[in-house]
Amino acid sequence: MFIISPVRSGSTLLRAMLNAHPDLHAPHELHVRRLRVEFDTSLAERAMEALGHNKADLEHLLWDRVLHRELLRSGKRYIVEKTPANAFAYERLSTCWPDARFVFLLRHPASIASSWYEASPGKRTPDEAAADALRYMKAVQRARKALPGLTVRYEELTADPEGIGRGICEFLEVPWAPELLSYGTPDVVTKGLGDWKDKIRSGTVQRGRDLPRPDQIPDVLKDMCRTWEYLT
Repeated sequence: MFIISPVRSGSTLLRAMLNAHPDLHAPHELHVRRLRVEFDTSLAERAMEALGHNKADLEHLLWDRVLHRELLRSGKRYIVEKTPANAFAYERLSTCWPDARFVFLLRHPASIASSWYEASPGKRTPDEAAADALRYMKAVQRARKALPGLTVRYEELTADPEGIGRGICEFLEVPWAPELLSYGTPDVVTKGLGDWKDKIRSGTVQRGRDLPRPDQIPDVLKDMCRTWEYLT
């Protein structure tokens, strides 16, 4: 299963909840799409071509092996991957794993942008944070249009974690597990591998921040707010 989401949209919370399920292993962000295969010689490339493998095929084998090994090590039945940049590679993910299930996690675009700025205020201005976060939102929207899956909203997840959690379990065809509501401290809480703030460290679902008022929404995000039905 893949969580397809923008940055700062609650994906670490959702993966921590799912990781508490006895059937689901949801490790930190794995960034498997960044693993590359290179041919050191033309002979190596020709040998793989003779087997019917191009570079993309071999990368898919590598990605699948990494996830498979991690799943075996966990002792669980299914693996969950939540790296936000996966949204930019949804076509390759669906090609590599044609039976994968996709959960699309949305959040109010202005809340995403604010959180993205607050994560590294010295790295980007609020306007730059909004523009950068919008790239992820657009990629997620393209994936939503192209792939079947379940759409979940962060605001609904934090307001009704049991109801939304049950819906996700039903979508994944696994039994409901109350452990999702008190998931404990995630095993990896590190910047770059998932959220590292105190809220995620609490071990229980915390209610999200209030939704921005219409006048607080940057102009660059208003179209996406309408697309995701946060603004009429």
